[in-house]
Amino acid sequence: MHSILDFFLHLDKNLSDILTEYQSSTYFILALIIFCETGLVATPFLPGDSLLFAAGMLTASMGILDIKILIPLLIIAAFIGDNVNYFVGKFVGEKVFDIPYLRKIIKRQYLEKTHQFYEKHGGKTIIIARFVPIVRTFAPFAAGLGRMTYPKYIAFCISGAILWVSSITLAGYFFGNIPIIKNNFEKVIFAIIFISVLPIIIGIIKQKIKR
Repeated sequence: MHSILDFFLHLDKNLSDILTEYQSSTYFILALIIFCETGLVATPFLPGDSLLFAAGMLTASMGILDIKILIPLLIIAAFIGDNVNYFVGKFVGEKVFDIPYLRKIIKRQYLEKTHQFYEKHGGKTIIIARFVPIVRTFAPFAAGLGRMTYPKYIAFCISGAILWVSSITLAGYFFGNIPIIKNNFEKVIFAIIFISVLPIIIGIIKQKIKR
């Protein structure tokens, strides 16, 4: 857990080292992380928003990657990940909780929270969930589990992937190298995570007030 937290907080340095060592192969590494974070219910802990921001920032500062290649590639990775997750939910469903290894990693409460989110916001949950950690990973799974029709799902899926990847990556690309942001990268990452989970916090508070 400590190593994962360290990777999050020093994402700028870690990603910079990866770029220096692997050069253009970093495209594949970033795409793989985004695919796993969105497509595998067992890996909701992987960096998503913060990775996109850092990737955009380092693309601008290091000049190794091309933003015109990076963004479409990561959109495709997010799109494929969501679709894998959807079909796992549709054809496997809650059987994943029968697998001992996955049962330790995948918390049923995550799925229940996503179901509540889905019930409240309907189909646009697929778009909204893109910007909410953990919910982002479980929303496609819940959509498949709930038998959401694929034509309806795919429209929200494409829109969500484009909005999520483009907005956060471009934010890093244009603003990440401003001195005050670059010199306080850890605080920026905390801010991104806090803003991302804010809808969940607000939802919990509202539920407690209603009770």
